[in-house]
Amino acid sequence: MENSGDHSLSAGQASLAGRYATALFSLARDEKQIESVSDSLESLSQALAESADLKRLVSSPLVTRAEAGRVVAALVPTLQLDPLTAKFVGVLTHNGRLRELPKVIAAIRRLAAAHRGETTAQVTSAYALDDDQVAALRAQLKARAGRDVAIERIVDPSILGGIIVRLGSQMIDASIRTRLNTLAQAMKG
Repeated sequence: MENSGDHSLSAGQASLAGRYATALFSLARDEKQIESVSDSLESLSQALAESADLKRLVSSPLVTRAEAGRVVAALVPTLQLDPLTAKFVGVLTHNGRLRELPKVIAAIRRLAAAHRGETTAQVTSAYALDDDQVAALRAQLKARAGRDVAIERIVDPSILGGIIVRLGSQMIDASIRTRLNTLAQAMKG
């Protein structure tokens, strides 16, 4: 029995999304489909980021399972999801747990990164970073962490500009919002 990757299924997966992610990751690892599942989940994540309608479908308690199932079935070929991911998303939909999808995607990213011997950095920016910016950031974080770094991108316009990086227990907050708050506090005091 292959033991590589078992360490990645450690504690911290106790949440509902974590349990779903652990189940999908275990299946993907056993079927040697980690990369195709990861690619499919990235496609889903991008679709969620770009489509307000899809985001509402995933998060709204008013959407019935049947309605969500029809939309998800139509998305599978459009997003070119691999069969394992397509079936998994169907199970989430059938179980009424589609709202867990963003958390499952984040957990799978961490599990896949750990499986590859990488650490994961959560990078929040006001606008989507392009591939060159991500590559430069990855190189800087690799030098800091001493190993490869997978980057989990989050777009949050409320930070106004700059970035916030979480790497393990470290946080680097170079957001304009934080700088403005610091300046406002200094002016008060």
